[in-house]
Amino acid sequence: MSIDWTSWQTIGLIIDYSIKIIAIGFVPEGRRPSSSTAWLLAILALPYLGLPLFLLMGSPYINRRRHRVQQEANALLKNVQATIPDHPDGKLSPEIISIFKLNRRLTSLPAVTGVNHGVHSDYHDIIRRMAEAVDSAQHYVHVEIYIMAWDHSTDIFFRALERAVQRGVKVRLLFDHVGSWKYPGYRTLGRRLTAIGVEWHLMLPLQPWRWRFRRPDLRNHRKMLIIDGQRAFMGSANMIDSSYLLRANIKAGRHWVDIMIELSGAIVAQLNMIFAVDWYLESDELLEVVDQEHHSPQDADVNTMQIVPSGPGYTTEPNLRMFNSIIHHAKHRLIMCSPYFIPDESMLEAVTSACYRGVKVDLLVSEKADQFMVGHAQSSYYQALLEAGVRIYQYHAPFVLHSKYVIADPYDHNSVGVLGSSNMDMRSFGLNYEISLMMSEGDIIAQLAQLTQEYKAKSIELTLEEWNKRSWGRRYLDNVMRLTSALQ
Repeated sequence: MSIDWTSWQTIGLIIDYSIKIIAIGFVPEGRRPSSSTAWLLAILALPYLGLPLFLLMGSPYINRRRHRVQQEANALLKNVQATIPDHPDGKLSPEIISIFKLNRRLTSLPAVTGVNHGVHSDYHDIIRRMAEAVDSAQHYVHVEIYIMAWDHSTDIFFRALERAVQRGVKVRLLFDHVGSWKYPGYRTLGRRLTAIGVEWHLMLPLQPWRWRFRRPDLRNHRKMLIIDGQRAFMGSANMIDSSYLLRANIKAGRHWVDIMIELSGAIVAQLNMIFAVDWYLESDELLEVVDQEHHSPQDADVNTMQIVPSGPGYTTEPNLRMFNSIIHHAKHRLIMCSPYFIPDESMLEAVTSACYRGVKVDLLVSEKADQFMVGHAQSSYYQALLEAGVRIYQYHAPFVLHSKYVIADPYDHNSVGVLGSSNMDMRSFGLNYEISLMMSEGDIIAQLAQLTQEYKAKSIELTLEEWNKRSWGRRYLDNVMRLTSALQ
């Protein structure tokens, strides 16, 4: 018996409406309103395309093994550090102590002490200093960086790894699969690393032909280097030339501007623990991470600090809650620097409320974003920010301001801040594995405040009067891209 065209239309309508009715009841569960609205819009408008995309990328959860390992790691970290207090003795205010306690509750990591050996902000100096640190390694080197490329700028670092292996040092290296594969030299990078004796693995590999499949939109965005459990680097810089080797960037003279902080002290053990978990996820090898004894002088370079990991394995968005807590903490001054500032409702309300409370708020971003959709989504928030009183400084093009930090009340004794790999956007809050360093006391915040002045000297302030002159076409495009930013 054949089915006529009318019957096929009826069946299609039944399926279409069934998808829409089911989506309305299930999509909003556990999601923020903006994300739910965006996914429902996609499914209701194009159900046969929107539904498969939602099933593929609509959940912040990862495959069962990764989720289980992350939960087991969190429990282990909690047990190992159960006897360590929430924070070291100091002159911390109750409000800052409460943020440290929040972070520990969400990640199991307490606040400890650490020594700041410099916030490095010159791109080539960052690579050089990391190579020098590798040359001092005696036992092991742990490298975990989102984007890797062996090029004319990074050769000094990879040669340092080679020398380390020749000295008998164990070198372990992780880099993100999808994050790195579009850059020149990717196809030969693994062979070159193997040739110099480095043990390496891809993070979040997308290799279905090897039965290694995961959500294609997830990334491990962390950037850190650990030497012998004694010295560490973390921040926003990838291990690639500052032009990212792309022809369009080279032609435009576009270069990335980044920071990495160099640390020693008890804080290094926390970074090593995060690396050990990530290494196990990709290699199935358990690393024995020995907490070294650290005796830090009570000087200006000793900071109270705390590592805050985040990512799909954490269901409570630790980085977003930390950022919002710091924003709410600000009493006089708030400085935010991020290449991608796409806040959710809670962060937008926190920032604008800070302005209404009389806090002077500065937002540092790039004059021209390196990603079309992200750039327009970000600028869709400028109207509300400017109207509330936020001063927006755009770092002059063609440079991309890629540094990521927030500092509150930098010139007060009660200052607090955070720096790391996490952007202030919905991807970093829910989809990327990130690593952040929250700090109070010590000298890091003063150095970031000084760096802010240097960035502002190379920036143009965007005024509300100027922004109101933008075209209606620009407004429409910004708002369309704003919808896409919420698809999680």
